[in-house]
Order: sequence, then C-alpha cells, then structure tokens
Amino acid sequence: MSLRLLSQVAAFWASSAAGYLTDDGEVVIPGASSYNGLNLVPQMGWDNWNAFGCSINESLVLNTAQTMVDYGLRDLGYNYVVIDDCWSEGRNSSGYLVANTQTFPHGMGYVADQLHSMGMKLGMYSSAGIYTCGKYPASLGYEQKDADFFASNGVDYLKYDNCYNQGQSGTAQISFNRYQVMSQALNNTGRPIVYSMCSWGQDQPWDWAYTIANADRMSGDIYDSFNRPDANCPCTTNPCSWPGFHCSVMNIIEKMSPITSRTQSGYFNDMDMLEIGNGGQDDNEYVTHFSMWAMLASPLIMGTDITQISPQNLAIYANPAVIAINQDPSASAGSRVWKYNCDMIDQYGNCDYQLWVRGLDNGDYALAMINNANGSLNMNASLSDVFYLNAHAGTATTPPQLKEAWDVYDLWANRMSNDDAAMLINGTSGGNSTTMATYNATQTSYADGIQANSTALFGAKIDTVQPGGTLTANVPRHSTAFYRLRPAGSPVDKRKVEL
Repeated sequence: MSLRLLSQVAAFWASSAAGYLTDDGEVVIPGASSYNGLNLVPQMGWDNWNAFGCSINESLVLNTAQTMVDYGLRDLGYNYVVIDDCWSEGRNSSGYLVANTQTFPHGMGYVADQLHSMGMKLGMYSSAGIYTCGKYPASLGYEQKDADFFASNGVDYLKYDNCYNQGQSGTAQISFNRYQVMSQALNNTGRPIVYSMCSWGQDQPWDWAYTIANADRMSGDIYDSFNRPDANCPCTTNPCSWPGFHCSVMNIIEKMSPITSRTQSGYFNDMDMLEIGNGGQDDNEYVTHFSMWAMLASPLIMGTDITQISPQNLAIYANPAVIAINQDPSASAGSRVWKYNCDMIDQYGNCDYQLWVRGLDNGDYALAMINNANGSLNMNASLSDVFYLNAHAGTATTPPQLKEAWDVYDLWANRMSNDDAAMLINGTSGGNSTTMATYNATQTSYADGIQANSTALFGAKIDTVQPGGTLTANVPRHSTAFYRLRPAGSPVDKRKVEL
C-alpha cells in the first residue's frame, strides 16, 4: 500500500469511531451495521446506462454533473456520477485497466478531480466475471489490481456486476466468496469506496451481502414500463431462480415485499435505476416509481439524460419531501400491509390496490396507497391497518399509536410546478419563486431538517385522523397516495428552505 493510501486509511478509520482494518482486509467497526462504515442511508446520483448505454464519454459525464449542480440536484443529495460499462480499452502490460483514450482522453483521475471540484463523487463499473456485460475486461482474478486502479484515480463508488462469472454461482456460499474478494480488495486500498454489488438477486444476496457490501441489486434489470409482463423477466416474487431482464416497476415492487426486512443502514436492496424521463410511463406512473423507490429505501440513481430533462420530470426528481423518506436515518424499508385484487383490469390483466407502511426514525410513519387498477380508486386505510404490524409484532396487542390522533401530510402536495421547473432549467428562477419547495441537503442533512421541522420536507398538511379513524384518498390510475403521518400537533417550521 502506498504512503498516500496509508495516510488516507489512517484518516478514514480515525474518523470512523474505533473502526479498524484487519490484516486480511476486513473492516471492523464495533456496533456498526455498515460493513465499512459507509452508505448509512441509500446512495443517490446518476448512471449513464439506461439513457446512453455504451455511448459514454468524458464530456457527457462532466456536462451531466454540471447540469446536476445547476438544477439543484447535487444539493438535494444526488452526488454520485456513475460511469457504467464500456469505459475501458483493455489492460496494460502490467495487468492494470486502461481507460479508453478516445472517449476519456484525460484519464479517469482527471474526471474524478473535476467531479470533486464540483462537490460530486465518481462512480465506476466492473463485473465479478472475466468480462463485463458489454464484453470488456472485468475483474474476476484481477480484484486487487482493479481496486488499486479505482483508488488511485479517486473513485468513490464501484458498481460491480455479475456477467461472465465462469459459473461461480448457484449457491449463496459460492457467490459470497466471489464478491467478497473485491470487497476485501477495496478495503485494502484504504480509500473509502461504496461497494454496490449488482448480482441481480441471484443466490439471495439479501441474506449474506450486508457483511461485504453497501448495496446489491435484488432483481433483474428494470425497463421503462409500469406493469407490462415480459417473458424475459419470468419471476414475480423473491426468491427467484432466474432474474432475467425487462422487469417492470410493479414487478420489482412485488419482489421487494418478501425481503423488506433485509434492508439496514449500510446495506440496501437496490431496485435498479430510476426510469423517470425516459418516456415509457405517464406522470402518475412515474410518481409511483419514485414514491416506492423512496418508501423501500432503494438507492435513488437517476437513469435519464439530465441535460434534456423536461420540467415535469425534473419536478419528480426534485421533491425533497419524498427524498426525505428515502434518506430517513431509520434506513428501513416499508412493509406491505395488504394487497387486494379488483375488476378494473388494464390491457395486461392487472388490477390490484395495496397499502404499504414504514416507521421513521423520529416516530413519524410513511404511508403509500398504490392504485394498480385501470382507473381512479377511492382508497382508505384505517389506523388499525396502518399499525397492524405494530399490533402483531409477536404477541398480539393494542399499539399505543391507535389511541393517538395523526396529522396527515401529502408528500406530493408541494411538488414543484412545471413553470418553476422550467425556470430552473432555463436559469431564470433567480430565487424569486414563491412556490418552489426546495432544499439544500449539502448544508442541512435530511435528518437535521426533519428534526428542525423544515417545511420543504413535509409536503402539506391535508387532514387529521382521530384515534381509531380512517384515512381516505382518491388515487388516480397507476398512481400512489404518499403521506407522512405525525402525532397530531407536531410543529412544522413555516420557513422556506432555499437551494
């Protein structure tokens, strides 16, 4: 290990509350749930793959990052810029990866320096196989050399795929052993690097990956569809023997239901990149997509062309009240309380409606009512429904929450208007908007903002449900009513928080 990396590791572990690195590269942080002390809430950022595939280059990366800064997305928490597959042109004579000199003429260290100067972080990609999914050299058998390459170039995040794995899968132990090699190699560099596995849920990583990684993909690849069934994504629940690809938003939500208890601070079940902006769903469907990725504590990695984003789609990504649920220090995932089928089927034969609930760190609750019917539904959730899991966590009992009144805050009520979002895109807002609900998480964390009752993180109060009462909502087709419930009378600061 170089002197530079030794100094980095000393500084990092010194700040990590009695954390230390063992001789074999294992990180030990007594009492911490994160294996390396990183990623205590889900990572946020942008990845080029869904919008650009292999058409990636230095200018695109840096222009996207600057646009994220200009639109306030960095300050909302989207700070990782992830260069996905196809960035390499092979290995040099010493066995180290080499960036493509045509698409990245200044090298990856330059890209990292530029991103860091913007207050952003660099993510890169490889695979736990002999090739990446795009058939470029990957890291199986080269883990330490590749980890050293990433660390020496200032990389902050590694997405680590599952292609061409030489048959080293099929049991949890085999997959664990293969992915653990890169985990230890990253730790050996001394540089803090978020390790985001992409095993597609193969061999049930939610049962073992939390000891070696900060996140892992729990499904086959997403595509920009709300609920269209696809033969390429054959499983409809987890565990799944063949993850596939072309998995819809509702398919992935369904697969999360059995494994929500496997989410914890430092390790998150990655539901794949956000498709908002890619054109395959309507606005209501994108609202459900974003709401449920937040509700289920998935990483929020934007997968669209940010430089060409529409005002309507920017307004979804830039909703701090929804992001605050995702970034809640509880680091838990919501649980489904019920799901009922219905008769108003769509063209794919789907019709159901669902209730999901999540307890939050400060005693609030998040509640999501999903309408997967082919038209609007009047939905209701009694407090007995909302606190059903509290009542049946072991011995059946009457939870004290049923005896309280609860203020209901609509997390989409203060969504940025399309006009405000257009002004932001055009650089003409000038901070003069009176309706733009914005937030700067680089100055005040979401946890601190909630503690300070910052109004941008709460949406708008729409109701108070009395003890034993029922919450009702008219939910549009394929949309989600997304609420924060607070004990009645809890204060909310009326000051506006600006970007």
